[in-house]
Amino acid sequence: MFLQTIAEAEATGRVAEIYAAQKAQMGFVMAAAQCFTTRPDLLPAYTEFLDKIRSGFSLGPREWRLITLVAAKHVPSTYCSYVYGKQLIGDLGSKEAVMAVQRDFRTAGLSDRDVEMLAYAEQVTTDASKISQHDIGRLQSHGFTDQQICDIALCAAFRCFVSRFFDAVGAGPEAAFIDSDAEFRAAMTVGKAS
Repeated sequence: MFLQTIAEAEATGRVAEIYAAQKAQMGFVMAAAQCFTTRPDLLPAYTEFLDKIRSGFSLGPREWRLITLVAAKHVPSTYCSYVYGKQLIGDLGSKEAVMAVQRDFRTAGLSDRDVEMLAYAEQVTTDASKISQHDIGRLQSHGFTDQQICDIALCAAFRCFVSRFFDAVGAGPEAAFIDSDAEFRAAMTVGKAS
């Protein structure tokens, strides 16, 4: 971490509660949480906003992770690619399937609906100013509701914000997210090397 943050042993109040919840869930406090504590008032706001987006997310966890992986690739964020690439192994069935999505989701054997969703997420990440009503119509023609389209945009845009912030302050992947498979690790390394 490039900046002074609140260590787990020094945490108090709401920061300590958030750290404890993460440790109980994952066994450690993520750098993604800790990096917000240079401004300790922001960690609760970040956590609550993320929780609100995720708890009301109208698509499934698999879709959240797919959108995030595609967005992280284009940010580019190795940290987020490591975290979500590893989580997607269970969703997609193999590391090879995750690497295929990372290479090119359009040729990775996903459904047309998934490809349309990820094409929109990619556009949100790379240049949202070029999105038009036509793009929204394509999503609607694949069965996406307005709420689902909103959620895809929120998920991708949120990832752009947090991934760039993580890199800017020196947050990096925890050992739990660094895969032992060198080929998989190389495929997920899209930005800063871990």
